[in-house]
Amino acid sequence: MDRARQQQALLLLPICLALAFSLTAVVSSHWCEGIRRVVKPLCQDQPGGQHCIHFKPDNSSNGRMDNDSQAVLYIWELGDDKFVQRGFHVGLWQSCEESLNGEDEKCRSFQSVVPAEEQGVLWLSIGGKILDIVLILTSAILLGSRVSCRSPGFDWLRVDALVAIFMVLAGLLGMVAHMMYTTIFQITVNLGPEDWKPQTWDYGWSYCLAWGSFALCLAVSVTAMSRFTAARLEF
Repeated sequence: MDRARQQQALLLLPICLALAFSLTAVVSSHWCEGIRRVVKPLCQDQPGGQHCIHFKPDNSSNGRMDNDSQAVLYIWELGDDKFVQRGFHVGLWQSCEESLNGEDEKCRSFQSVVPAEEQGVLWLSIGGKILDIVLILTSAILLGSRVSCRSPGFDWLRVDALVAIFMVLAGLLGMVAHMMYTTIFQITVNLGPEDWKPQTWDYGWSYCLAWGSFALCLAVSVTAMSRFTAARLEF
């Protein structure tokens, strides 16, 4: 029984790691990362700035830019020089992009850029990920109770069976949630607002953590079920 308890304690480590991966992925905003191509603003308020379009008004405007003036602008930037690359990253909850000066970020709700007819799928993805975390947490509590319990009448075989079931369900829910989020993000890239669409993008470290949690869930489930089967055959 001491050997079984030690094995249970070793099995608790990947469960806690899967829980940490899932929690970090849910609260972070780096599921997808990329670059947006944005037109530079005019250097009217920041002459000599590096992230704006330099211009020269004609003499008739006396160097002023008014809304009602008919000033002629001589813009020096042409082609790609008129644009600036701004990094962005997106999570389950919010989308953030760099400011023009690169010192801070501007964030908004990811739900606000998802097409209205697809927002239900986004909430299903979030709900699946939360259920995934609940099942992993339940498995950790069950296994932790088994490790700390010294009662000889404790049915530790049933704990192995429950942990195997909960972890495989957590893995499947996480897999479905990740696939739904991927679909939603790709739809938003094609149909979302023009002031949000990225030029290039790729999956970020939060997305990798989410799939890492999925792999750990399946590994723990297989290990727990193998232990349960071997113990039943032994007894």
